[in-house]
Amino acid sequence: MCGHNTLFVSQLGDWTWDTVTAVCGTDVFNARNEAGAPTYLAFYYFHIRATPRVHLRRFTFGDRLSVDSTVFGFGSESVLTLHRIALGGDGPGRPVDPVEFFDAPRDDCMYVQNFNRWITRGRDGGNRNLVRSSPADFTHEHLPALPERYSPRHVYQRARAAGTFHDATGPGWRAGVEDFELTYPIDITRDINGVGLIYYAAYFSVVDWALLRLWRHLGRDDRTFLARVVVDHKMCYLGNAQLDSVLRIRMKTWENRDDPTEEVVNVLIEDQETTAVLAVSTLTLRHEDRA
Repeated sequence: MCGHNTLFVSQLGDWTWDTVTAVCGTDVFNARNEAGAPTYLAFYYFHIRATPRVHLRRFTFGDRLSVDSTVFGFGSESVLTLHRIALGGDGPGRPVDPVEFFDAPRDDCMYVQNFNRWITRGRDGGNRNLVRSSPADFTHEHLPALPERYSPRHVYQRARAAGTFHDATGPGWRAGVEDFELTYPIDITRDINGVGLIYYAAYFSVVDWALLRLWRHLGRDDRTFLARVVVDHKMCYLGNAQLDSVLRIRMKTWENRDDPTEEVVNVLIEDQETTAVLAVSTLTLRHEDRA
């Protein structure tokens, strides 16, 4: 019943927290550091890898899902989780191998990668100065290591530097919208989690809010917006915001010269007051109506 966007992304995050709780010896939902302060397994990098067969808008009432998850170690302060999601409860029922995720994904499954860091609030108690802090009972030495070539750090560090996950330097891409800008005041009735931070899943809602306005700006109708297929969505979280913050959203698009059904949309989210970049988000869309 949750729909295809923020609430389902919230469910994905809950599966990550449930999985880490099960394998790492700490209750992620009630974790505390050695000083007794609450510490949170924050989302730093979120990657949804889908297909035209299985994607977020494919799910509906009555669907049964099979979810397989694997957690990989990244030291005492970070952890990576891979999920494989299959329709019909007929997933393979085995751990998610990184080779499968990155090199040989099944076209009848959707994959999700979460890279999380343990954080707590700094001395000022605000949302802008979060510091790393692991729970006292967090165990990670037994977790498998992710091969270095698959480390998300290579991906999100480039995105952090370039402001996008998309490499538009290749000859196959042409620029679409160069600069479309919006502002979005934080909605404290919807965007805040249970501990007063801007909820990681709310950023997905903000991205869709901005995408709909870009869609209409381009003269596209709401029917095609609802029919959009997002086959890849990457999000890197670089900071949090105060509850009264206004976000500045800057968007660009690129079109595939050889495939008119493929479009890339980049969304850069900044704190309007401080100009700090809070999130970088890049979506790859398939326009089935153009096929």
